Amino acid sequence: DCEYVYLALSTAEQQPESIYFKEETLKMSLQVEKLEKNMAKLTIEVPAEELEAAIEKAYQKNKGKIQIPGFRKGKVPRKMIEQLYGKEFFYEDAANALIPEAYEKAVEECEDTIVSSPKVDVTQIEGGKPFIFTAEVALKPEVTLGKYKGVEVEKIDITVSDEEVDADLNQQRENNSRMVTVERAVADGDVAVIDFEGFVDDVAFEGGKGENYSLAIGSHSFIDNFEEQLIGKNAGEDVEVNVTFPEEYQAKELAGKPAVFKVSIKEVKEKQLPELDDEFASEVSDFETLAEYKEDIRKKLSEKKEQDAKNAKEDAVIEAIIAEAQMEIPDAMIETQQRQMVDDFAQRLQMQGMNLDMYCQYTGQTPASMVESIKPQALKRIQSRLVLEAVAAAEKIEASEEDFDKEIEKMAASYQMETDKVREIMGEAGKKQIMEDLAVSKAADFVRENAKEKKAKAKKAKSEE
Repeated sequence: DCEYVYLALSTAEQQPESIYFKEETLKMSLQVEKLEKNMAKLTIEVPAEELEAAIEKAYQKNKGKIQIPGFRKGKVPRKMIEQLYGKEFFYEDAANALIPEAYEKAVEECEDTIVSSPKVDVTQIEGGKPFIFTAEVALKPEVTLGKYKGVEVEKIDITVSDEEVDADLNQQRENNSRMVTVERAVADGDVAVIDFEGFVDDVAFEGGKGENYSLAIGSHSFIDNFEEQLIGKNAGEDVEVNVTFPEEYQAKELAGKPAVFKVSIKEVKEKQLPELDDEFASEVSDFETLAEYKEDIRKKLSEKKEQDAKNAKEDAVIEAIIAEAQMEIPDAMIETQQRQMVDDFAQRLQMQGMNLDMYCQYTGQTPASMVESIKPQALKRIQSRLVLEAVAAAEKIEASEEDFDKEIEKMAASYQMETDKVREIMGEAGKKQIMEDLAVSKAADFVRENAKEKKAKAKKAKSEE
């Protein structure tokens, strides 16, 4: 449940699995140059023989695609290809094969924690010479904590009022309402079943026609004052509805233009709510009486308010700790977090049967504008994680093996897998990440429990303002 996660770079997720099952490890050397604002430039050098092996592999991989007169397909010698197309012909494939593994090894050897995706630049690639490239990365910032124990935050009222219970009950009535056909004119709140066709300059336009459409009057789901013009009309009537499309309408050919919709009202339906009595309570809950049901609603609302207050208190405490702390967060770290958040959101959309492009079309956003819009949230996540890690270090807060076992059990139950299988898939790197996350979660509990609550200042009466 921890929300204080930032992306501590893991290129393992981006690279082919074959990298991690090689019998021999790629040779490389690393130089680290510290730059301003917690940035660093890694200069990674791969021996000439490793480059030669990568070029040969690129040749073997691609020779079947190259045809030269006088040679059978796939039998053209490498030297012949390099003479015709230049020695650089296989360099790109060779570099793409070497960089992921060499960079991954450099990350392991680097004494600092890398917290951004790398910006890679090849500085030397030539047969017979070492392959050299640089990777500009962000390093995990140091955090100097200010006050983090005894932080004062406003106390949140968790009292459940009778009005809130009634509102929940009424929502349940709405959820269990039914639409009934009535023999009267359309009124606000009704559903009118209609056929319609729209015209601009007496010409029907694409997308302006519908049959047996259930239109909720008052929902404002149709443009302009379309729905209001149906009020007072009866089933069986034909109505001409006059509207004007908005200037910013998505269909540019209709934007700002007046239109006439020819509407046939086929049916009028009204919403009927169930009576609020013991029978209703027994139908929508496990209770026999309305009094018992209301008491259960109050209990659940109270539990929710307690959890919401706990979360709000935690957020307020962490925000106060961030304000007192000192840290310099590199832009590359924030950019990596933004991209990760968008990727996570895209994955959630896919689970709902939608992709990011579709979402952007519906909302009028672009992937770039979406990335920019979540920058404040990305920064907050990073700051929260960093200060909580610092608190965990200062207070020597660590996750135990028992904590880890409980987390594995939760994951196994969630994914309907055996715990041993979850451990196997996770590996040591996954365990390390979970232990760190659990320690951060414990640090969040620590600062929240050590915070001081103060009553919110009473608002002045309007007459005193």
